[in-house]
Amino acid sequence: MTTAATAQAQMGAVTDQLNGLLADSTVFYMKLRNYHWFVTGPHFFGLHAKFEELYDDWAEKIDEIAERILAAGGRPLPTLAEVLKHATLKEETGQPAAKQMVQNLHDDMQTLADRFAAVRDAADETGDTTTVNLLDGYLDDMRKTLWMLRALAQA
Repeated sequence: MTTAATAQAQMGAVTDQLNGLLADSTVFYMKLRNYHWFVTGPHFFGLHAKFEELYDDWAEKIDEIAERILAAGGRPLPTLAEVLKHATLKEETGQPAAKQMVQNLHDDMQTLADRFAAVRDAADETGDTTTVNLLDGYLDDMRKTLWMLRALAQA
């Protein structure tokens, strides 16, 4: 395989992994929307506002991931059916209590952070600094939010 063909194959592998992140990020976004709509209890106002802040942030991340896939020559997942087929995160099917919502979001975000780090490393191996830079910023944001969710879950 030529150097150009090898680089193209490696980039294709990275865009496939980015589509996995796109899928999980979309499921996570919908879970945030769900929790925003259905949170109840004494922490309603704080959680309702925080979930909205988080889903707004993830809507931007989803768009940026899809645009990165396109810029790298890939094709972002265009349907919800394809998103669900490629996602490792699971949709929320019930209405958990507020504290369980926080724990679920923490656990899902930890899964996302682990996946983002793996894709970041794969992009780094191919020399794709644009993807590395994008994912490094997301990982920094996730680490801070994970700390906050852990603190809230312990309350």
